[in-house]
Amino acid sequence: MGVSSPVPFSCGDLVRTLSLVLLFSATTSVFLVAQTPSPQQTLIKAGRLVDGRSQQVQTNVAILVEGERIKAVGAVAQLQSQAPNARIIDLSQMTVLPGLIDAHTHLLLQGDITSQEYEDQLLKQSIPYRAVLAARNARLSLEHGFTALRDVETEGAMYADVDVKLAVNRGEVPGPRIFASTRAMAPTGMYPIGTPNWEIELPHGVQTVDGVDNARLAVREQVQHGADWIKYYSDRRYFFGPPPDSVLHSWVNFTDAEAKAIVDEAHRLGRGVAAHAIGSDGIAAALRAGVNSIEHGDGLTDSLIDVMVKNNVYWVPTVTVGVHVLPRGGVWPALVALERRAFGKALRKGVKIAMGTDVGGFPWTEINQAKEFEYYVQYGMTPMQAIQSGTSVAAALLGQEQNIGAIAPGLYADIIAVAGDPTRDITELQRVKFVMKGGAVYLSQ
Repeated sequence: MGVSSPVPFSCGDLVRTLSLVLLFSATTSVFLVAQTPSPQQTLIKAGRLVDGRSQQVQTNVAILVEGERIKAVGAVAQLQSQAPNARIIDLSQMTVLPGLIDAHTHLLLQGDITSQEYEDQLLKQSIPYRAVLAARNARLSLEHGFTALRDVETEGAMYADVDVKLAVNRGEVPGPRIFASTRAMAPTGMYPIGTPNWEIELPHGVQTVDGVDNARLAVREQVQHGADWIKYYSDRRYFFGPPPDSVLHSWVNFTDAEAKAIVDEAHRLGRGVAAHAIGSDGIAAALRAGVNSIEHGDGLTDSLIDVMVKNNVYWVPTVTVGVHVLPRGGVWPALVALERRAFGKALRKGVKIAMGTDVGGFPWTEINQAKEFEYYVQYGMTPMQAIQSGTSVAAALLGQEQNIGAIAPGLYADIIAVAGDPTRDITELQRVKFVMKGGAVYLSQ
C-alpha cells in the first residue's frame, strides 16, 4: 500500500483555519455564559417576622432568598411578582427569626459537673474521638436553631475546633458557622489537670503561657493554626471577703503585663479576646487589659459595670451552666444568686449582653442551649431583648453584623421558625421547627 503525499497547506488556509477556530471558541464561550444557571431563589412566607433588630413584630411578610443570602424582605405579593419562579416555603402559620447565635460553647467537651468527668475526657478519650463527638454536637446545635457559635476553647483537644469548622465549611458535616478560639491560655499551674505527683506530667486543658514574650508567641501560634478569637483565663479560686464585704473576689492568673500582651497581640492580628473572669478581681484585671468580652462575670460590681459600658465591653453571662453545676456545692449556689443581681444592674446600666451558654460544661445531649433565653427573661429582659442578645447583639460581638444576626437584605439566609410567638413565650425558642443556614434547609417539621 502506497503512502499518500502530503496535501499542500498555504498561508491562506492557515488563516482561514485559525479564524474558524477563534469563531468557534468565541461562540462556545458565549453559549457557556448564557447557560450559567442563576442562583436558586426561594420565597419564604412568614406569618410573623422577628427580624433581630427592630422592636416590632411584622406580619404577613416574605423573605426572598437568592443563593446563600437574603435578597429582599417585604410584602408577599410584591416579592412574588419579583421572583415568579422561586421555590415557595410556607411558614405563614409560624414565627420566623434569624438563626440563633451562642457566643460561649465548648464543642470538644461533653459536660464536666465533676472534676472526674473532666479528667476522664482528657485522659481516656483521644482527640479524634472527641472531634467525632464535636461534629455530633455541631449538628445538634444547628438542629436546635443555632446557625452560628463562638467556641471558646477545646479543653485539651488542641486545634480540633478548627478541624470541625473546616469540615462544616466544606459541607462534610452539618453544623453552625463556627468562630474558633482553639486552646485558651493560663499560666503554669493555674488550670487543670494538676497533680501533687511531680513525677507525672498530665495533659492540660489550656496552652500554658508564662511571660510577655511567650504570651505574644502563643497568640501568634493560635492564629497561625486558625483561631478566630483568643481566650484566656483571667482568674480562679472564688471567695467572699469577711463581713461586711459582700464582693466576690478571685485570684488573678496573669500579671497585667502578660494579659496586656495577649490582648495587644490579638488585636494587632485582628482577633477579639474573651476573658474567663468570674470574681471582681479577675474582671477588673481583664478590663485593664482591654478585652472584648467578659465570660461568666458573676462578681460584677457597679464600678466594673460602668467601665464595661464606657469601654464597650460585652458580657456573656452563661447562666445555664451556673445553674447546672449547683450540685458541686461550695461557693456555686451563692454565685448563681450573685449573678442574677448583677444581671439586673448591668441591664439597667446598658451593658451589651450577648447570649452564651457554656454548653459542653453541661451535656449537649441533655439541655437545649435555648434554655439560656428563659433565664434572661426571668432576670429582667423582655423577650425581645433576650432574642436580640442571641441574634443582633451576639453578631455585633463577633463583628459579623453585615453577615448574620438579623433578617435583612444582604445578610446570610440563616433563618429559623417556631410554631408560637417567642415575644410572648420565650420558651418557644426551645422548640424550633425550621432551620435554614446559608439558603439550605436543615430542619423542616
